[in-house]
Amino acid sequence: MSTSHVVAATVGESVLDTETAYDAVWTPQDGAVVTFSGIVRNHDGGRDVASLGYSAHPTAGAVIADVAAETARKYDGVRIWVAHRTGPLEIGDAALVAAVASAHRGTAFAACAELVDTVKAQVPVWKEQVFADGTVEWVGVSDAPA
Repeated sequence: MSTSHVVAATVGESVLDTETAYDAVWTPQDGAVVTFSGIVRNHDGGRDVASLGYSAHPTAGAVIADVAAETARKYDGVRIWVAHRTGPLEIGDAALVAAVASAHRGTAFAACAELVDTVKAQVPVWKEQVFADGTVEWVGVSDAPA
């Protein structure tokens, strides 16, 4: 029986920060908390980014919850918090935040890395980037659910 727990797994417009995620997962039994914050940067592929926003398929909340639950099943004794932001974001805003607490750092690192990679690969969230030259690029749209 797993002693893991998903504290939160969400997709939405709320502002994200690692302190909130850390505080949600840490307990006195934990010797490690690994956090990840995917931050909006001012460039992509050598081009200046003027603005961007994220859109999500209606199933995105259920998918991120499934991803978090599956990660919790694979890593015993972890506590997981993960969220992906949608809507317009500014340079420096967090778009994806995750935290994993565990008694041991190896487990926390492994679970957090797998969690973030799987969220990026499976959760139907798409990025619209507007570049300084006015061109627009959608990232991940070809992976949209049918």
